[in-house]
Amino acid sequence: MIAGIFLPIGVFTDPATQATHELYPLHYSIKENGQTVTTYFPYSITAILMIAAGTLAGMSITRYNNRMTQVKIGTLNSLILAGAILSAYLFFRELATQFQGANLGLVVWVAVVAAFCNWLALRFIRKDEKLVRDADRLR
Repeated sequence: MIAGIFLPIGVFTDPATQATHELYPLHYSIKENGQTVTTYFPYSITAILMIAAGTLAGMSITRYNNRMTQVKIGTLNSLILAGAILSAYLFFRELATQFQGANLGLVVWVAVVAAFCNWLALRFIRKDEKLVRDADRLR
């Protein structure tokens, strides 16, 4: 997720003015006639959510002694990942309505893969917790 901050959500070219519109999780830039105009808010919300998701994933990995805490952190991380995907997609759709030929960038796909990996991790942590509880019951 941290690497995804520097990947584009979408790059659009206005055929009438030949201006390039670049949407990144941190900012939205318009390059026209050698000048660049950059807007950070509200587009930086996506980057904030991505940083939060990466931080929570790191925290969850270090909590391997307490599986229930890992599950709670992972569930919160799933919500934050969903927010990051949603905000990136909504900002992309907002600009895609203005420009034809817009392609969805790599950031949304990276976030979807991260959400899938988070889901798998939660599934296996819960499975491991169930196995440990069942073994305690047999003693």
